[in-house]
Amino acid sequence: MQDLIKKAGRVKLLVMDVDGILSNGQIIYDGNGIETKAFSVHDGVGVKSLARYGILTAIITGRRSAMVDKRAAEMGVDYVVQGRDDKLIALHELLSSLDPALSITAADCAYMGDDLPDIKAMQTVGFAATVPNAHAEVIKRSDMVTTRTGGTGAVREICDLILKGHGHYQDFIAHHTLDEAKTQDNLS
Repeated sequence: MQDLIKKAGRVKLLVMDVDGILSNGQIIYDGNGIETKAFSVHDGVGVKSLARYGILTAIITGRRSAMVDKRAAEMGVDYVVQGRDDKLIALHELLSSLDPALSITAADCAYMGDDLPDIKAMQTVGFAATVPNAHAEVIKRSDMVTTRTGGTGAVREICDLILKGHGHYQDFIAHHTLDEAKTQDNLS
């Protein structure tokens, strides 16, 4: 676990797939053909926690959906790339569009995906994560498999791990409790 926390501590940008990661992977149409997805509130808190400490977030998804734009805006996701089947090219384009002052390379990214179109991007980044119901080939190539499935808090697990790696987890918890943050100042 310490190796995972150390890897997570190098993450400057968390990139997430949508279907199967931020949602449970089901696509539901109502009687009028309107698509709907379910998202986890826990994932939203996790994504917002990263923003609090300057860690950027992005979505790269193969489908296009107004719901994804809405949910990304609610969570404060920094970058949204939709309708891209080749996730590796999309990742490289995203990284090349970032402000050079951020100095973010693929090695500084975490990527969460669950199916074959995600593998190349996952193999390119410094930290690859997936969910337990992901395709077996994705699991085989991941640094971490969450305990929760997509759409039920899996992203939150990775966000918490990134916060631990950066040394911000206890501060984040203290922000939401009456507990005192465990910082270096409090230890001396």
